[in-house]
Amino acid sequence: MRLDYASIKDESTFILTDFNCTPALDLLKDKGLYKILWSRGQAVSFRVDGSLIELEKDQIIFCTPINVLEIDKDTEGIVSLVFNREFYCIQDHDQEVSCNGFLFFGSSVPQILTLKGKDKDSFYSMFDSFEEEFKNRDQIQGEMLRTLLKSFLIKSRRLIKQELPDPGLPNNQLDIIRRFNVLVEKHFREKHQVADYADLLFKSPKTLSNLFHKYSDKSPLATINERIVVEAKRLLLYSDKTSEEIAYELGYKEAGHFSKFFKKHAGSNPSEFKSKKLASS
Repeated sequence: MRLDYASIKDESTFILTDFNCTPALDLLKDKGLYKILWSRGQAVSFRVDGSLIELEKDQIIFCTPINVLEIDKDTEGIVSLVFNREFYCIQDHDQEVSCNGFLFFGSSVPQILTLKGKDKDSFYSMFDSFEEEFKNRDQIQGEMLRTLLKSFLIKSRRLIKQELPDPGLPNNQLDIIRRFNVLVEKHFREKHQVADYADLLFKSPKTLSNLFHKYSDKSPLATINERIVVEAKRLLLYSDKTSEEIAYELGYKEAGHFSKFFKKHAGSNPSEFKSKKLASS
């Protein structure tokens, strides 16, 4: 299944698919697409940035354009919303849905939402609305699909917030964490210390640590380190760059320091990691 909306005027694209056909799988090669995947039919497994992701039935994962997805053609049970920034820009519309740095670009591992109880019925209903709207080929189809997507994102954000260690975390405090995550995404190649981001946010490292305790089981430093490691793994697996080139790209003046950092967090040095992954693929 693949249902498409496209506008030549603004080059926007929005697609509903189950990835069970070659044209749909070709979307995974497009580096400019956001992908929201729902294991609606059954539990599914696939790879994101080289790591195996196993979704239980009725879990939803939010992937950004920089995430590299590998899905087998015969995989059953997935439905996915796929769109480019021209259709709906997460950054430009942050005041509407407040998901930049949370649903998307919120951590190195994409956010996963688990649907429970009546929320499942609500999301099934929303997908029925998406399918129905894809059949309406009129001048307001694009705007209707954007409205449905915005509703989907707002509902998802609310539910994931309920799953935080402190669900009552005030929005102003959550916004600080979101801004931290966005800054890490922007600067992780050259800024490796919590103090660097605390300065940009006009907060103390202690304040950030206290906020993150309410937000997740990861510290601010762990979040920075994880982002560096994920990028290193992605470059090792999906580029022809050497370990030395990757070290330099990630802000390390000496490849040896990068190799020690990578081994500490990934369990093996860069060369060993790449060899093992390629051998198992």
